Amino acid sequence: MLFSDLSIIEPILRALHEEGYRTPTPIQQRAIPVVLEGNDLLGIAQTGTGKTAAFAIPILQILSEHTQPAVHKEHGTHKQHGNHKQHGKQKHIRCLILTPTRELAVQIQESFHAYGRHVKVSNTVIFGGVGQGKQTDALRRGIDIVVATPGRLLDLMDQGHVDLRHIEIFVLDEADRMLDMGFVRDVQDIIAKLPNERQSLFFSATMPPAIVRLSEDILYKPVTVAVTPPATTVDLIQQKLYYVDKSQKLELLMDLLNDPRITSALVFTRTKRGADVVARTLERNHISAEAIHGNKAQNARQRSLTNFKSGKIRVLVATDIAARGIDIDNLEYVFNYEIPNVPETYVHRIGRTGRAGANGIAISFCAPDEKTYVKDIEKLTGVRIPVEHHNLGKPAPRETEQPKQQQRQGRREHPNQHRSNERQQQRGSQERRGQHSSTERREHQRQRDSQERREHRGEHSSDKRREHSRGEHTTTDRQKHNGRNSSPRPQHTNAAQSGAPKKKSGQRRWNKRRGRGNPNR
Repeated sequence: MLFSDLSIIEPILRALHEEGYRTPTPIQQRAIPVVLEGNDLLGIAQTGTGKTAAFAIPILQILSEHTQPAVHKEHGTHKQHGNHKQHGKQKHIRCLILTPTRELAVQIQESFHAYGRHVKVSNTVIFGGVGQGKQTDALRRGIDIVVATPGRLLDLMDQGHVDLRHIEIFVLDEADRMLDMGFVRDVQDIIAKLPNERQSLFFSATMPPAIVRLSEDILYKPVTVAVTPPATTVDLIQQKLYYVDKSQKLELLMDLLNDPRITSALVFTRTKRGADVVARTLERNHISAEAIHGNKAQNARQRSLTNFKSGKIRVLVATDIAARGIDIDNLEYVFNYEIPNVPETYVHRIGRTGRAGANGIAISFCAPDEKTYVKDIEKLTGVRIPVEHHNLGKPAPRETEQPKQQQRQGRREHPNQHRSNERQQQRGSQERRGQHSSTERREHQRQRDSQERREHRGEHSSDKRREHSRGEHTTTDRQKHNGRNSSPRPQHTNAAQSGAPKKKSGQRRWNKRRGRGNPNR
């Protein structure tokens, strides 16, 4: 079957021919006629099967045709697409496509632009992470098709920039991903603003119970199109599994990337930090790579994606946020650097390769603590992943119950590590000896100081007794005893000259003990 056999108008056929499309995929063969007839559609198809074109092509045809309207039945009523006259200069939004990620929204908008280059149907994309100025300007000019993520769309709706009362076709893409990312409440709020008379298209790779309930709320007497069982892998993707220690994953990845046949590769990690570490390590080993994840600004993520598509970088390291938003032609290799703990995520990851009937290779690295995840994936897909063997040596032994000295001998050491260990041991013994001798010196000094203080107190008390017995304790002696360097005050010859009776030595000692007469006390 060819696209020309699906009753597609000539301008769109010409655009498909320019894009190199000749034969429709199974989802396109079955979905396009259903949508052109105006029916609601429930599409169960995994990523990479060509489902974007399955709804983009008929939507473009419906909105561009004014003489051949499609009829849509909604609870006994009929609705005709394309016959609404625009009142005023501003056009209303006629089609809304909701998607979970920014990358996927950009990909869908690019598909609409490519397939609709010869029809007069305008489109724009709305997502967060960037300024809204250009988006609101496009909405003010009037847009037929809006591709949006839920968060930014709700923001613009609250600000009065988006009016959904005239929507004719509503598409919910990657519904199961919406559920995983917690967007179900946002989707329900958006659906509440849509008119009851509309055509709805619902796509999901998996159909858990929550997605089934959501589809029942959105769709009216839908036609179900399931080209493959839910969560099955594409047959054209060759899968490989390496059992490897976690510490050797980077080494194995670089060893496999040395193959010149791998001109481009997409590497998936479970965490944002892991993506950054892998990308930096590859760069240090002269393998051009960049990372994209949720902490990256949208402009930086789009720039990295553009560099990867153009061949400027060889490896793109991504988290699962980009697992369904990357659509790259002729991508042959996908690496699961870490096994995902959700089996469905594995299907979406490897679906980046083997797209639209092309061949692909998916290589996964499994650490000992990830074997359970592999079993869950094989149980879900019903396919046993072939195990490959690598040529890496055994990893360095971890902590065991052996003596520490044996553990040190078992480790692989740097050539200078042995000398460094000897120097550390010598330095440690010197420090211990230094600490011991220092303790002895402090004890000896303390004993000597104590003895000197006792001798000083004995000499001082004997001198004072001798002075008091002779009555020769003068003011100069007191100044010397108190440590004063000032010159002695003039001595008075008698009490009459001083104007005050002279105190006895015993009284002076008593005042000194009581703190009297000492302003510095």
